[in-house]
Amino acid sequence: MSAHCQLTGAKPGFGHTISHSHRRSPRRFDPNIQHKRYWLPSEGRHVRLTLSARAIKTVDAIGIEAAVARIRARGGKV
Repeated sequence: MSAHCQLTGAKPGFGHTISHSHRRSPRRFDPNIQHKRYWLPSEGRHVRLTLSARAIKTVDAIGIEAAVARIRARGGKV
C-alpha cells in the first residue's frame, strides 16, 4: 500500500527515533491512509480512493465531485 494521499498529496515524513541514551535511529512518520469507496453520481459508478484521514473530512465538506475534480487537476487518476 502506497502511503500517499490522492487528494492532499500527504506522504511520509522522515526523522529519528531517539532512545533514552539519546542514540538516534531512522524512522518514518506515515500519514493515516485509508481506502474509501464513494459513489460518483456524474459517472454512475463507485470510485475507490486512497485518502488520509484529513482528506476524508475534506471530501465530507466539499463533496465528492469537487474532490475528484481536484484529484484530476493534480494529474491523478480516478
